Amino acid sequence: MFEVENLTKKYDGFTLDGVSFKIERGYITGFIGANGAGKSTTLRSMLGVIKPDSGKVRAFGLDFEKNEQEIKNRIAFSSGAFDYYSHERADRVAKYYSNFFAKWDNEKYEHYKKVFSLDGKKKVRDFSAGMKVKFSLALALSHGAELFVFDEPTSGLDPIARDEMLTIFQDIVADGQKSVLYSTHITSDLDKCADYILFIHEGKIILDGTKEDIISEHTIVYGEKEQAATVKEKAIGIKENAYSFSALMKKSDAHSLSLTQEIPNLEDIMVYYSKGGKR
Repeated sequence: MFEVENLTKKYDGFTLDGVSFKIERGYITGFIGANGAGKSTTLRSMLGVIKPDSGKVRAFGLDFEKNEQEIKNRIAFSSGAFDYYSHERADRVAKYYSNFFAKWDNEKYEHYKKVFSLDGKKKVRDFSAGMKVKFSLALALSHGAELFVFDEPTSGLDPIARDEMLTIFQDIVADGQKSVLYSTHITSDLDKCADYILFIHEGKIILDGTKEDIISEHTIVYGEKEQAATVKEKAIGIKENAYSFSALMKKSDAHSLSLTQEIPNLEDIMVYYSKGGKR
């Protein structure tokens, strides 16, 4: 459905370095990484919001650069809270927005207004931060997209509203024809609904696979401080205090250790890779 190959973008102090991945139809892909790791740069580069220095992007079997308008009609993109046309009423903004998409569906827009309890007569500036996120999502969900790309879509939402979003994401992919790619720092959301995980660190993709495979390939080991030396060489990341240590390791490197082990979650994996000693 969507393929990124060797995407590169250089800034002073940061380089998006040869990022490659594929998004298949019918799945939810979570995109994780620390702040500044390159998530937003990747999303904006692959969608032509900013121009990459090099790399190829293909979508729906088409070259992105040669078919940008057609492809963008089939993609919904939301970058969190909606902060444009702040002095306009929400319904008026939706009217503007509809002019850019051939398959805009006003019935769907009205449906999601009800789902999100949005008052279309209110001005955008009068929405709370959470309501701006919901308004952005309502627009993204209303024009017949096949790929939904969300940058921190649940930021600013309370746990109940976040759970509603995850249900909507699962509904989107239920027919097997649409896909969701979304970046987030709330990894517990991905534990609930993601099929695939992309993990970017310092501008490079370092993990790319199914959520189950990534988790099953890792383990956290625990021990007393003096035992830390036995795992440091193969540890992905390690934490130590005055009395004990914990480390993230590949399960294949830890199978023979006589130490306590625990299955990690996605947050554990991200933290140990990002802040641990060995990259």
